[in-house]
Amino acid sequence: MASLMLDNALARLDGALAQLEAAARRRVEAERGRANLETELALMQDDRARLAAELDGATARLGDVETAAADVDQRLERAMTVIGAVIARAEAEAGPGPVSRPENEDGEEDEGEPATASLAREH
Repeated sequence: MASLMLDNALARLDGALAQLEAAARRRVEAERGRANLETELALMQDDRARLAAELDGATARLGDVETAAADVDQRLERAMTVIGAVIARAEAEAGPGPVSRPENEDGEEDEGEPATASLAREH
């Protein structure tokens, strides 16, 4: 009977040790998974910082392009105004006479509108 009790105690001890080993394995795996998650999180944070810096740079370049486009627009407006004034002055100095019409691509006189009207229409 003592040997039966000893066998039962040893069986319970083996079961408890097996449970302890299983719990230790689960704990090690959880820690390993946590380390992998922390590494992955650090990589994502690095990527986020890099992308934020790239976005800031792109936004700054976009601002520069928008400023340049506005400057070009103002210069074109001034140039069109000056060209229109020169054409108007030339037409006024030419006086009332036959109007010379520019030739089109076929070598024929263009029956379209005056040069100032076509300039205004294009812009």
